[in-house]
Amino acid sequence: MVKLRLKRCGRKQRAIYRIVAIDVRSRREGRDLRKVGFYDPIKNQTYLNVPAILYFLEKGAQPTGTVHDISKKAEVFKELRVNVNQTN
Repeated sequence: MVKLRLKRCGRKQRAIYRIVAIDVRSRREGRDLRKVGFYDPIKNQTYLNVPAILYFLEKGAQPTGTVHDISKKAEVFKELRVNVNQTN
């Protein structure tokens, strides 16, 4: 099973997180399938590769709670509903 979750980067006390698609059995800094964005909690900046996130969500990937909140704030799920309605 694939999850969309955070991968910690940066230095001590200055964490930056990559949002990655990764196998559930991998550890936090393990090998990811694809990088789909980043999140900087200190500067409160995010970058999301929306087409890549939508691709993984359509294939059944589950976002973690934090990634779900970040994606919801960026309105990724509205685009997912639009794509689903267009295909039906």
